[in-house]
Amino acid sequence: MTRRKDPVAPGLAALAGMIADETRAVFLLALLDGRAWTAGELARHAGVAPSTASEHLGRLVAGGLLAEERQGRHRYVRLADSRVAQLVEDLTAQVAPGAAERPRSLREAGTGSAMARGRTCYDHLAGRLGITLTDALTRRGLLRQDTGFALTDTGLRWFESAGIALNRGGRRPLSRGCLDWTERRPHLAGTAGAALCHHALDARWCVRVGSERAVKVTPEGERAFAALLGIEASALR
Repeated sequence: MTRRKDPVAPGLAALAGMIADETRAVFLLALLDGRAWTAGELARHAGVAPSTASEHLGRLVAGGLLAEERQGRHRYVRLADSRVAQLVEDLTAQVAPGAAERPRSLREAGTGSAMARGRTCYDHLAGRLGITLTDALTRRGLLRQDTGFALTDTGLRWFESAGIALNRGGRRPLSRGCLDWTERRPHLAGTAGAALCHHALDARWCVRVGSERAVKVTPEGERAFAALLGIEASALR
């Protein structure tokens, strides 16, 4: 008997093949910081030769996972869009907690600890910080999680009163849950998550730590989150 071939299967297999390489996976995880990187920066980050990096990046660009920009003699790449970021983060969350290698140095251990405490996931906040903010929004009735991630009318007014502009005209969902790969619980993503993250960084409520995706809350941020969401400073450290 001849089986009917699902027309989506070849594309799914091709997508899985693009991600199923450790060097390309390292590139995708690095680009979750939302910034554009040069091929040389990614090569050094992954510990591979520039020619090797160029070959891998070419495949990711051709497959639609990365977008390429050129400025003069420099070639920059970034994640194609928020859907790719969501795919990478969701796949990362499926990795077993004990599967990661133990840190090889105190510096590596410190970086991992900082990432778990608070980080950016493409354009929204993740880690314990992201979960803490999501829980606070939920407790105050600004966000519903019992019927899917959705801002309430009170939540929409809260964003407006806090001076956090929401772009509600695009196709991106206003709010959605993104499974946090360190906390194993969903944090706020979507337009609202991105707006909160951008505002927190612009207002210096949060600052980036080192060259990774890690962020930390500043004293100004502790005061702002306490006033706006009733979060104790100890929960943000």
